[in-house]
Amino acid sequence: MKIACFDPFSGASGDMILGALVDAGLSARALRRELASLGVEGYTLSARKVDRSGLGATKVSVRLKPHGHGHDHGHGHHHPHRRLPDILRIIGRSGLPKADRERAAAVFQRLAEAEAHVHRTSVDEIHFHEVGAVDAIVDIVGAVVGLRLLGVERVHSGPLRTGTGFVDCAHGRLPLPAPATAALLKGFPAVDTEIEGELTTPTGAALLTTLADAFGPRPPMTVEAVGYGAGSAVREAPPNLLRVFIGQVAPEPAEEADDVVVLEANLDDLSPEIAGYAVEKLLAAGALDAFLVPAYMKKNRPGVVLTAIAEPGSAPALEEFILAETSTFGVRRTAAARRKLHREWADVSTPHGKVRVKVGRSGGKVVHAAPEFEDCRAAAERRGVPLKSVYQAALDAFHKSR
Repeated sequence: MKIACFDPFSGASGDMILGALVDAGLSARALRRELASLGVEGYTLSARKVDRSGLGATKVSVRLKPHGHGHDHGHGHHHPHRRLPDILRIIGRSGLPKADRERAAAVFQRLAEAEAHVHRTSVDEIHFHEVGAVDAIVDIVGAVVGLRLLGVERVHSGPLRTGTGFVDCAHGRLPLPAPATAALLKGFPAVDTEIEGELTTPTGAALLTTLADAFGPRPPMTVEAVGYGAGSAVREAPPNLLRVFIGQVAPEPAEEADDVVVLEANLDDLSPEIAGYAVEKLLAAGALDAFLVPAYMKKNRPGVVLTAIAEPGSAPALEEFILAETSTFGVRRTAAARRKLHREWADVSTPHGKVRVKVGRSGGKVVHAAPEFEDCRAAAERRGVPLKSVYQAALDAFHKSR
């Protein structure tokens, strides 16, 4: 499976993402040809090599052609202030593949929702001042198209970094991270820095939080290309660059299977305290699972069936424990084949703190996600909130990050 793994060590913006993809091998000519199907005119897209702190990178720029009284993109006065429906119509009427149209529309939809939340208005009424102009349409659609042209099947990202200070925009002088960026980063790994300036822009945040399938350390992969995309600001430490690794990861198995041993013992004359103790000790001794099931025994005596699931190598020791620590005179042993979901862990950020989520996949698709109970309990006790609130917040954060 081909993967694009973004390393936003100095933040991310739309032009930095495009620059990184071009630097990693995306053809600027092919990109222009695909973007022509948008039917958006009056701009030029250029890609040039630059040097940032001794590192070679690619700077992608979108320039509006002079019109009116000669003002151009640099002055910002003649950017069309489009609403979300206007942008969605442009994307929907383009000749791009359906998957590209849907992904680009999802990025703008997410961006509009963040802006609407910040400015307390409806999504359809949002004027995309900075991001509604031609350059941002090109950045967002170009990133989606670029990933397809490179054959990328999955996107991964490291934590997004934000700077300090203020940014001047159409709404005045606002604190960093920009309010829209802060809204977009909710539920995603982010790192505050002491670096002056805007590291992650709303467009960059919208692209990566929408398109990335996972966040965290770069997964094991065979790297085929590395690209650096340069931002507009020139900064020495760290250089204003976004890095992307393009390469292959092993496909996730459709399923996992193994062999286990099921140990069982009927108990009708054992203290409930000792039965509970036995379950705890079996788990501590390496049982994959252990549990008690109520049952009626001989002479209608209420009792329990003690069950332990073990790996074949650890079964003998667990059998000895059951015989020594319970009242049974025998242990039943059954060999069993087990099918399992492919399991992995994902870290999510919630208003109550970081929580791990256990994820189960089948055929590469997520079919189950369960927040780690101990993490949720610790967060609930630390913040003094109901456990169910932490649990739900973790699930919501996980689903938003997909």
